[in-house]
Amino acid sequence: MNGAAPGPGTTASPTAERAVERARRTVPVVLAMVATLAYGLQGSQQFHHLVARSWDLGIFTQLARAYGELRAPIVPIKGDGVNLLGDHFHPLLVLLAPVWWVWPSGEALLWTQALLFGLSAIPLTRLAIDRLGPGLGTLAGGAYVFSFGLQSAVSVQFHEIAFAVPLLALSLTALLRGKVPAAVLWAALLVLVKEDLGLTVALLGVMIALRHRPHRGWGIALAAWGAGWFVLSTFVILPWLNTAGQYDYTDNLGSALEVFWPPVKWLTAAMLLLAAGLIGARSPLIWLMLPTLAWRFTGTVEFYWDWYWHYNAVLMPIALAALLDALGDRRTGRATAWWRLDARRPVRWVRVTAVAVTAAVTLALGPAMPVLDVLRPEKWEPTWRAPSAAEALVAVPDGSVLAVDITLLAQAVPDHDVQWLHGPNQRVPDCVLSDNYAFSWAGTPPADVAAWAEHEWGVDYRQVYADGGFTVVCRP
Repeated sequence: MNGAAPGPGTTASPTAERAVERARRTVPVVLAMVATLAYGLQGSQQFHHLVARSWDLGIFTQLARAYGELRAPIVPIKGDGVNLLGDHFHPLLVLLAPVWWVWPSGEALLWTQALLFGLSAIPLTRLAIDRLGPGLGTLAGGAYVFSFGLQSAVSVQFHEIAFAVPLLALSLTALLRGKVPAAVLWAALLVLVKEDLGLTVALLGVMIALRHRPHRGWGIALAAWGAGWFVLSTFVILPWLNTAGQYDYTDNLGSALEVFWPPVKWLTAAMLLLAAGLIGARSPLIWLMLPTLAWRFTGTVEFYWDWYWHYNAVLMPIALAALLDALGDRRTGRATAWWRLDARRPVRWVRVTAVAVTAAVTLALGPAMPVLDVLRPEKWEPTWRAPSAAEALVAVPDGSVLAVDITLLAQAVPDHDVQWLHGPNQRVPDCVLSDNYAFSWAGTPPADVAAWAEHEWGVDYRQVYADGGFTVVCRP
Protein backbone atom coordinates (compact mmCIF):
# COMPACT_ATOMS: atom_id res chain seq x y z
CA MET A 1 0.00 0.00 0.00
CA ASN A 2 1.08 3.57 -0.58
CA GLY A 3 0.10 4.79 2.85
CA ALA A 4 -3.26 6.19 1.73
CA ALA A 5 -3.85 9.68 2.97
CA PRO A 6 -6.49 10.38 5.58
CA GLY A 7 -9.41 12.44 4.46
CA PRO A 8 -9.75 16.13 5.27
CA GLY A 9 -10.03 16.76 8.95
CA THR A 10 -8.67 13.35 9.97
CA THR A 11 -5.36 12.47 11.54
CA ALA A 12 -2.96 9.80 10.29
CA SER A 13 -2.04 7.02 12.69
CA PRO A 14 1.32 7.32 14.50
CA THR A 15 2.53 4.18 12.72
CA ALA A 16 1.74 5.64 9.30
CA GLU A 17 3.42 8.91 10.17
CA ARG A 18 6.55 7.13 11.37
CA ALA A 19 6.67 5.20 8.10
CA VAL A 20 6.44 8.42 6.13
CA GLU A 21 9.15 10.04 8.24
CA ARG A 22 11.49 7.08 7.80
CA ALA A 23 10.90 7.14 4.05
CA ARG A 24 11.50 10.88 3.70
CA ARG A 25 14.75 10.59 5.67
CA THR A 26 16.21 7.57 3.92
CA VAL A 27 14.73 7.13 0.44
CA PRO A 28 15.93 10.45 -1.08
CA VAL A 29 19.48 9.87 0.16
CA VAL A 30 19.50 6.27 -1.08
CA LEU A 31 18.22 7.35 -4.50
CA ALA A 32 20.88 10.06 -4.66
CA MET A 33 23.62 7.58 -3.76
CA VAL A 34 22.43 4.97 -6.26
CA ALA A 35 22.16 7.53 -9.07
CA THR A 36 25.55 9.06 -8.28
CA LEU A 37 27.18 5.64 -8.25
CA ALA A 38 25.46 4.50 -11.46
CA TYR A 39 26.18 7.70 -13.37
CA GLY A 40 29.71 7.95 -12.02
CA LEU A 41 30.51 4.37 -13.00
CA GLN A 42 29.01 5.01 -16.42
CA GLY A 43 31.33 7.98 -16.81
CA SER A 44 34.37 5.97 -15.73
CA GLN A 45 33.39 3.19 -18.09
CA GLN A 46 33.23 5.61 -21.00
CA PHE A 47 36.45 7.36 -19.99
CA HIS A 48 38.49 4.17 -19.80
CA HIS A 49 36.90 2.71 -22.92
CA LEU A 50 37.95 5.85 -24.84
CA VAL A 51 34.36 6.86 -25.59
CA ALA A 52 34.28 10.50 -26.68
CA ARG A 53 30.82 11.63 -27.77
CA SER A 54 32.02 15.17 -28.54
CA TRP A 55 34.80 17.55 -27.64
CA ASP A 56 32.88 18.96 -24.64
CA LEU A 57 34.65 16.83 -22.02
CA GLY A 58 38.04 17.93 -23.32
CA ILE A 59 36.94 21.57 -23.34
CA PHE A 60 35.62 21.53 -19.79
CA THR A 61 38.61 19.55 -18.55
CA GLN A 62 40.84 22.30 -19.92
CA LEU A 63 38.63 24.90 -18.23
CA ALA A 64 38.83 23.03 -14.91
CA ARG A 65 42.62 22.91 -15.18
CA ALA A 66 42.76 26.66 -15.85
CA TYR A 67 40.58 27.44 -12.83
CA GLY A 68 42.56 24.96 -10.74
CA GLU A 69 45.75 26.81 -11.65
CA LEU A 70 44.02 30.13 -10.82
CA ARG A 71 44.07 31.27 -14.43
CA ALA A 72 41.40 32.67 -16.73
CA PRO A 73 39.50 29.88 -18.53
CA ILE A 74 41.53 30.02 -21.72
CA VAL A 75 40.71 26.89 -23.74
CA PRO A 76 43.00 26.35 -26.78
CA ILE A 77 40.90 23.35 -27.82
CA LYS A 78 38.33 25.91 -29.00
CA GLY A 79 41.01 28.08 -30.60
CA ASP A 80 44.03 30.21 -29.80
CA GLY A 81 43.41 32.45 -26.81
CA VAL A 82 39.73 31.49 -26.55
CA ASN A 83 38.22 32.47 -23.20
CA LEU A 84 35.40 30.00 -22.58
CA LEU A 85 33.45 32.74 -20.79
CA GLY A 86 33.13 34.30 -24.25
CA ASP A 87 31.52 31.11 -25.55
CA HIS A 88 28.86 30.59 -22.88
CA PHE A 89 28.44 32.56 -19.66
CA HIS A 90 29.11 30.05 -16.88
CA PRO A 91 31.21 31.68 -14.13
CA LEU A 92 29.79 29.20 -11.60
CA LEU A 93 32.10 26.60 -13.15
CA VAL A 94 34.88 28.16 -11.08
CA LEU A 95 33.64 25.65 -8.48
CA LEU A 96 35.47 23.01 -10.53
CA ALA A 97 38.79 24.37 -9.24
CA PRO A 98 38.68 22.40 -5.96
CA VAL A 99 37.68 19.32 -7.94
CA TRP A 100 40.81 19.73 -10.04
CA TRP A 101 43.00 20.17 -6.96
CA VAL A 102 41.78 16.84 -5.60
CA TRP A 103 41.56 14.87 -8.86
CA PRO A 104 43.16 16.50 -11.93
CA SER A 105 41.39 14.44 -14.58
CA GLY A 106 38.46 14.65 -16.96
CA GLU A 107 37.07 11.61 -15.16
CA ALA A 108 36.60 13.79 -12.08
CA LEU A 109 34.21 16.00 -14.05
CA LEU A 110 32.09 12.98 -14.93
CA TRP A 111 31.79 12.04 -11.27
CA THR A 112 31.06 15.65 -10.36
CA GLN A 113 28.15 15.71 -12.79
CA ALA A 114 26.94 12.36 -11.44
CA LEU A 115 27.01 13.76 -7.89
CA LEU A 116 25.13 16.91 -8.87
CA PHE A 117 22.41 14.93 -10.63
CA GLY A 118 22.14 12.58 -7.67
CA LEU A 119 21.90 15.42 -5.16
CA SER A 120 19.10 17.04 -7.14
CA ALA A 121 16.89 14.05 -6.32
CA ILE A 122 16.99 14.67 -2.57
CA PRO A 123 14.77 17.78 -2.25
CA LEU A 124 12.38 16.69 -5.00
CA THR A 125 11.97 13.14 -3.72
CA ARG A 126 11.46 14.35 -0.16
CA LEU A 127 8.74 16.69 -1.38
CA ALA A 128 7.19 13.87 -3.43
CA ILE A 129 7.05 11.59 -0.37
CA ASP A 130 5.52 14.35 1.74
CA ARG A 131 2.84 15.03 -0.83
CA LEU A 132 2.15 11.60 -2.29
CA GLY A 133 3.18 9.16 0.43
CA PRO A 134 6.15 6.78 0.61
CA GLY A 135 5.20 4.50 -2.29
CA LEU A 136 4.21 7.00 -4.96
CA GLY A 137 6.78 9.51 -3.75
CA THR A 138 9.60 7.00 -4.06
CA LEU A 139 8.43 5.98 -7.53
CA ALA A 140 8.28 9.61 -8.64
CA GLY A 141 11.77 10.29 -7.26
CA GLY A 142 13.22 7.22 -8.96
CA ALA A 143 11.58 8.10 -12.27
CA TYR A 144 13.06 11.57 -12.00
CA VAL A 145 16.64 10.70 -11.14
CA PHE A 146 16.80 8.12 -13.94
CA SER A 147 14.73 10.17 -16.37
CA PHE A 148 15.65 10.36 -20.04
CA GLY A 149 16.87 13.94 -19.64
CA LEU A 150 19.45 13.10 -16.98
CA GLN A 151 20.47 9.76 -18.50
CA SER A 152 21.08 11.24 -21.93
CA ALA A 153 23.08 14.12 -20.43
CA VAL A 154 25.35 11.66 -18.64
CA SER A 155 25.71 9.66 -21.84
CA VAL A 156 27.13 12.65 -23.71
CA GLN A 157 29.41 13.47 -20.77
CA PHE A 158 30.04 16.71 -18.89
CA HIS A 159 28.32 19.98 -19.59
CA GLU A 160 27.78 23.14 -17.54
CA ILE A 161 24.07 22.37 -17.12
CA ALA A 162 25.13 19.87 -14.43
CA PHE A 163 25.10 22.80 -11.98
CA ALA A 164 21.68 24.03 -13.11
CA VAL A 165 19.87 20.79 -12.30
CA PRO A 166 20.28 20.84 -8.47
CA LEU A 167 19.73 24.60 -8.37
CA LEU A 168 16.39 24.20 -10.16
CA ALA A 169 15.47 21.30 -7.90
CA LEU A 170 16.20 23.32 -4.77
CA SER A 171 14.42 26.43 -6.05
CA LEU A 172 11.23 24.72 -7.20
CA THR A 173 11.04 22.56 -4.07
CA ALA A 174 11.34 25.64 -1.88
CA LEU A 175 8.65 27.36 -3.93
CA LEU A 176 6.21 24.46 -3.56
CA ARG A 177 6.86 24.45 0.17
CA GLY A 178 5.92 28.13 0.31
CA LYS A 179 9.48 29.28 1.02
CA VAL A 180 9.55 31.97 -1.63
CA PRO A 181 12.70 33.87 -0.50
CA ALA A 182 14.69 30.61 -0.56
CA ALA A 183 13.26 29.74 -3.98
CA VAL A 184 14.31 33.14 -5.31
CA LEU A 185 17.85 32.90 -3.93
CA TRP A 186 18.44 29.43 -5.39
CA ALA A 187 17.00 30.49 -8.75
CA ALA A 188 19.11 33.65 -8.84
CA LEU A 189 22.28 31.54 -9.13
CA LEU A 190 21.08 30.02 -12.41
CA VAL A 191 22.16 33.12 -14.35
CA LEU A 192 25.75 32.13 -13.55
CA VAL A 193 25.36 28.69 -15.16
CA LYS A 194 24.38 29.62 -18.73
CA GLU A 195 23.17 32.81 -20.34
CA ASP A 196 19.82 31.49 -21.63
CA LEU A 197 18.76 30.46 -18.12
CA GLY A 198 18.31 34.14 -17.34
CA LEU A 199 15.04 33.92 -19.28
CA THR A 200 13.91 30.95 -17.17
CA VAL A 201 14.75 32.91 -14.01
CA ALA A 202 12.87 35.95 -15.30
CA LEU A 203 9.78 33.89 -16.10
CA LEU A 204 9.84 32.31 -12.64
CA GLY A 205 10.01 35.80 -11.15
CA VAL A 206 6.98 36.88 -13.16
CA MET A 207 5.05 33.82 -11.96
CA ILE A 208 5.87 34.56 -8.35
CA ALA A 209 4.89 38.21 -8.73
CA LEU A 210 1.55 37.32 -10.33
CA ARG A 211 0.60 34.23 -8.34
CA HIS A 212 2.14 34.79 -4.93
CA ARG A 213 1.15 38.32 -4.03
CA PRO A 214 2.53 38.40 -0.47
CA HIS A 215 5.96 37.98 -2.05
CA ARG A 216 5.38 40.12 -5.12
CA GLY A 217 8.52 42.15 -4.41
CA TRP A 218 10.65 39.02 -4.47
CA GLY A 219 9.10 38.02 -7.78
CA ILE A 220 9.67 41.40 -9.40
CA ALA A 221 13.27 41.45 -8.19
CA LEU A 222 13.90 37.95 -9.55
CA ALA A 223 12.34 38.82 -12.91
CA ALA A 224 14.52 41.91 -13.23
CA TRP A 225 17.61 39.95 -12.13
CA GLY A 226 17.05 37.20 -14.69
CA ALA A 227 16.19 39.50 -17.59
CA GLY A 228 19.04 41.87 -16.72
CA TRP A 229 21.65 39.14 -16.64
CA PHE A 230 20.35 37.62 -19.88
CA VAL A 231 20.78 40.94 -21.68
CA LEU A 232 24.10 41.75 -20.00
CA SER A 233 25.68 38.34 -20.57
CA THR A 234 24.39 37.80 -24.12
CA PHE A 235 24.89 41.26 -25.57
CA VAL A 236 27.77 42.66 -23.52
CA ILE A 237 29.91 40.13 -21.63
CA LEU A 238 29.99 37.31 -24.18
CA PRO A 239 30.87 39.53 -27.19
CA TRP A 240 33.44 41.37 -25.04
CA LEU A 241 35.24 38.15 -24.07
CA ASN A 242 34.76 36.45 -27.43
CA THR A 243 37.81 36.46 -29.71
CA ALA A 244 35.55 37.34 -32.66
CA GLY A 245 33.72 40.07 -30.73
CA GLN A 246 30.32 38.43 -31.10
CA TYR A 247 27.83 36.01 -29.58
CA ASP A 248 28.68 32.81 -31.42
CA TYR A 249 25.23 31.22 -31.42
CA THR A 250 23.09 33.92 -33.02
CA ASP A 251 23.56 32.29 -36.43
CA ASN A 252 22.12 29.05 -35.03
CA LEU A 253 18.66 30.58 -34.77
CA GLY A 254 16.20 30.20 -37.61
CA SER A 255 12.72 31.55 -38.26
CA ALA A 256 9.99 31.36 -35.64
CA LEU A 257 7.93 29.59 -38.30
CA GLU A 258 10.28 26.61 -37.98
CA VAL A 259 9.35 25.99 -34.34
CA PHE A 260 6.79 23.32 -35.20
CA TRP A 261 8.80 21.32 -37.72
CA PRO A 262 10.28 18.70 -38.15
CA PRO A 263 8.12 16.21 -36.20
CA VAL A 264 10.95 15.27 -33.83
CA LYS A 265 10.17 18.49 -31.97
CA TRP A 266 6.65 17.25 -31.27
CA LEU A 267 8.08 13.96 -30.02
CA THR A 268 10.39 15.80 -27.61
CA ALA A 269 7.52 17.96 -26.35
CA ALA A 270 5.33 14.88 -25.87
CA MET A 271 8.05 13.11 -23.91
CA LEU A 272 8.43 16.12 -21.63
CA LEU A 273 4.69 16.18 -20.96
CA LEU A 274 4.77 12.46 -20.19
CA ALA A 275 7.67 13.07 -17.80
CA ALA A 276 5.35 15.51 -16.03
CA GLY A 277 2.70 12.78 -15.83
CA LEU A 278 0.52 14.72 -18.31
CA ILE A 279 -1.37 16.32 -15.42
CA GLY A 280 1.70 18.49 -14.83
CA ALA A 281 0.48 20.56 -17.79
CA ARG A 282 -2.12 22.01 -15.36
CA SER A 283 0.62 23.69 -13.36
CA PRO A 284 1.97 27.09 -14.43
CA LEU A 285 5.42 25.71 -13.59
CA ILE A 286 5.35 23.77 -16.85
CA TRP A 287 5.76 27.10 -18.63
CA LEU A 288 9.28 27.31 -17.24
CA MET A 289 10.22 24.90 -20.01
CA LEU A 290 9.25 27.48 -22.62
CA PRO A 291 12.46 29.61 -22.73
CA THR A 292 14.66 26.54 -23.22
CA LEU A 293 12.34 24.98 -25.79
CA ALA A 294 11.97 28.31 -27.62
CA TRP A 295 15.66 28.71 -28.44
CA ARG A 296 16.05 25.00 -29.12
CA PHE A 297 13.12 24.69 -31.48
CA THR A 298 13.98 27.88 -33.37
CA GLY A 299 17.55 26.63 -33.64
CA THR A 300 18.93 25.19 -36.84
CA VAL A 301 21.09 22.57 -35.10
CA GLU A 302 19.46 19.14 -35.14
CA PHE A 303 20.93 18.19 -31.77
CA TYR A 304 18.77 20.92 -30.20
CA TRP A 305 15.52 19.25 -31.19
CA ASP A 306 15.91 15.69 -30.05
CA TRP A 307 15.39 14.09 -26.65
CA TYR A 308 18.73 12.30 -26.76
CA TRP A 309 21.33 14.91 -25.76
CA HIS A 310 22.04 17.05 -22.70
CA TYR A 311 19.53 19.80 -23.49
CA ASN A 312 16.63 18.19 -21.62
CA ALA A 313 18.45 17.82 -18.30
CA VAL A 314 17.38 21.25 -17.01
CA LEU A 315 13.76 20.43 -17.86
CA MET A 316 13.58 17.32 -15.67
CA PRO A 317 13.29 19.15 -12.31
CA ILE A 318 10.62 21.35 -13.88
CA ALA A 319 8.67 18.30 -15.04
CA LEU A 320 8.59 16.70 -11.59
CA ALA A 321 7.86 19.99 -9.81
CA ALA A 322 4.93 20.62 -12.18
CA LEU A 323 3.64 17.10 -11.53
CA LEU A 324 3.77 17.57 -7.75
CA ASP A 325 2.24 21.01 -8.02
CA ALA A 326 -0.72 19.70 -10.02
CA LEU A 327 -1.29 16.64 -7.81
CA GLY A 328 -1.38 18.62 -4.60
CA ASP A 329 -0.90 17.30 -1.07
CA ARG A 330 -2.33 14.02 0.21
CA ARG A 331 -2.30 15.33 3.78
CA THR A 332 -4.83 18.12 3.40
CA GLY A 333 -7.40 16.93 0.90
CA ARG A 334 -6.73 20.06 -1.11
CA ALA A 335 -4.28 20.95 -3.82
CA THR A 336 -1.98 23.11 -1.76
CA ALA A 337 -0.24 24.28 -4.89
CA TRP A 338 1.12 27.78 -4.44
CA TRP A 339 -0.98 28.97 -7.38
CA ARG A 340 -4.45 27.56 -6.52
CA LEU A 341 -4.88 27.25 -2.78
CA ASP A 342 -8.60 26.61 -3.06
CA ALA A 343 -8.39 23.78 -5.59
CA ARG A 344 -9.44 20.27 -4.65
CA ARG A 345 -6.66 17.72 -5.05
CA PRO A 346 -7.07 14.97 -7.66
CA VAL A 347 -8.52 11.68 -6.51
CA ARG A 348 -6.16 8.82 -5.72
CA TRP A 349 -6.47 7.03 -9.07
CA VAL A 350 -5.42 10.22 -10.87
CA ARG A 351 -2.32 10.51 -8.69
CA VAL A 352 -1.41 6.87 -9.22
CA THR A 353 -1.91 7.14 -12.97
CA ALA A 354 0.12 10.35 -13.26
CA VAL A 355 3.09 8.92 -11.36
CA ALA A 356 2.82 5.68 -13.35
CA VAL A 357 3.01 7.68 -16.58
CA THR A 358 6.21 9.47 -15.61
CA ALA A 359 7.72 6.18 -14.43
CA ALA A 360 6.65 4.46 -17.66
CA VAL A 361 8.61 6.96 -19.75
CA THR A 362 11.76 6.13 -17.81
CA LEU A 363 11.16 2.39 -17.97
CA ALA A 364 10.27 2.42 -21.68
CA LEU A 365 13.51 4.18 -22.58
CA GLY A 366 15.63 2.29 -20.09
CA PRO A 367 16.94 -0.36 -22.51
CA ALA A 368 18.08 2.40 -24.88
CA MET A 369 20.06 4.16 -22.17
CA PRO A 370 23.71 3.17 -21.67
CA VAL A 371 23.54 3.54 -17.88
CA LEU A 372 22.54 -0.11 -17.83
CA ASP A 373 25.99 -0.93 -19.18
CA VAL A 374 27.32 -0.62 -15.65
CA LEU A 375 25.41 -3.83 -14.85
CA ARG A 376 26.76 -5.75 -17.84
CA PRO A 377 30.04 -7.53 -16.97
CA GLU A 378 31.18 -7.66 -20.59
CA LYS A 379 31.09 -3.86 -20.74
CA TRP A 380 33.80 -3.71 -18.09
CA GLU A 381 36.25 -5.72 -20.17
CA PRO A 382 39.25 -3.47 -20.91
CA THR A 383 39.32 -2.14 -24.44
CA TRP A 384 42.20 -3.52 -26.48
CA ARG A 385 43.25 0.04 -27.31
CA ALA A 386 43.68 1.26 -23.73
CA PRO A 387 47.37 0.25 -23.39
CA SER A 388 48.18 1.85 -26.74
CA ALA A 389 46.39 5.05 -25.76
CA ALA A 390 48.37 5.27 -22.52
CA GLU A 391 51.66 4.63 -24.31
CA ALA A 392 50.85 7.22 -26.96
CA LEU A 393 50.32 9.87 -24.29
CA VAL A 394 53.55 8.88 -22.53
CA ALA A 395 55.38 9.31 -25.84
CA VAL A 396 54.52 13.02 -25.81
CA PRO A 397 56.82 15.08 -23.55
CA ASP A 398 55.03 16.75 -20.64
CA GLY A 399 54.14 20.37 -21.25
CA SER A 400 54.27 20.03 -25.04
CA VAL A 401 51.86 21.83 -27.32
CA LEU A 402 49.90 18.80 -28.51
CA ALA A 403 47.40 18.59 -31.36
CA VAL A 404 45.24 15.55 -30.65
CA ASP A 405 42.10 13.85 -31.95
CA ILE A 406 38.85 13.98 -29.96
CA THR A 407 39.41 10.46 -28.65
CA LEU A 408 42.13 11.52 -26.19
CA LEU A 409 41.37 15.23 -25.81
CA ALA A 410 40.34 15.01 -22.16
CA GLN A 411 43.00 12.45 -21.25
CA ALA A 412 45.77 14.64 -22.69
CA VAL A 413 44.82 17.86 -20.88
CA PRO A 414 46.45 17.28 -17.45
CA ASP A 415 50.01 16.99 -18.78
CA HIS A 416 49.97 18.89 -22.07
CA ASP A 417 49.00 22.17 -23.73
CA VAL A 418 46.24 20.68 -25.84
CA GLN A 419 44.59 21.85 -29.03
CA TRP A 420 42.25 19.95 -31.32
CA LEU A 421 43.92 18.27 -34.28
CA HIS A 422 41.34 19.76 -36.66
CA GLY A 423 40.86 23.05 -34.86
CA PRO A 424 41.42 26.65 -36.00
CA ASN A 425 44.68 27.05 -34.05
CA GLN A 426 47.57 28.96 -35.59
CA ARG A 427 50.16 27.67 -33.13
CA VAL A 428 52.52 25.03 -34.50
CA PRO A 429 52.23 21.96 -32.22
CA ASP A 430 55.29 20.25 -30.80
CA CYS A 431 53.61 16.89 -31.31
CA VAL A 432 50.59 15.46 -33.10
CA LEU A 433 48.60 12.49 -31.76
CA SER A 434 46.31 11.02 -34.38
CA ASP A 435 43.72 8.29 -33.95
CA ASN A 436 42.86 6.36 -37.09
CA TYR A 437 39.48 5.43 -35.58
CA ALA A 438 38.41 8.97 -34.64
CA PHE A 439 35.18 10.03 -36.33
CA SER A 440 36.80 13.33 -37.35
CA TRP A 441 38.72 11.45 -40.09
CA ALA A 442 35.43 10.21 -41.57
CA GLY A 443 36.99 6.79 -42.11
CA THR A 444 39.91 8.06 -44.19
CA PRO A 445 42.88 8.78 -41.87
CA PRO A 446 46.19 9.76 -43.47
CA ALA A 447 48.52 6.90 -44.35
CA ASP A 448 51.50 8.99 -43.21
CA VAL A 449 50.68 11.20 -40.23
CA ALA A 450 54.12 12.86 -40.27
CA ALA A 451 53.66 13.90 -43.89
CA TRP A 452 50.12 15.12 -43.15
CA ALA A 453 51.36 17.20 -40.20
CA GLU A 454 54.23 18.65 -42.25
CA HIS A 455 51.74 19.73 -44.89
CA GLU A 456 49.39 21.15 -42.27
CA TRP A 457 51.94 23.23 -40.32
CA GLY A 458 54.91 23.54 -42.67
CA VAL A 459 57.53 22.04 -40.34
CA ASP A 460 59.22 18.67 -40.11
CA TYR A 461 57.82 15.86 -37.93
CA ARG A 462 59.06 12.38 -37.22
CA GLN A 463 57.13 9.40 -35.92
CA VAL A 464 57.84 8.44 -32.31
CA TYR A 465 55.00 5.99 -31.66
CA ALA A 466 52.45 3.93 -33.60
CA ASP A 467 50.18 1.19 -32.26
CA GLY A 468 46.50 0.42 -31.74
CA GLY A 469 45.46 3.01 -34.29
CA PHE A 470 47.31 5.80 -32.46
CA THR A 471 50.23 7.58 -34.08
CA VAL A 472 52.45 10.20 -32.44
CA VAL A 473 54.71 12.44 -34.46
CA CYS A 474 56.89 15.16 -32.95
CA ARG A 475 59.14 17.92 -34.20
CA PRO A 476 62.84 16.91 -34.12
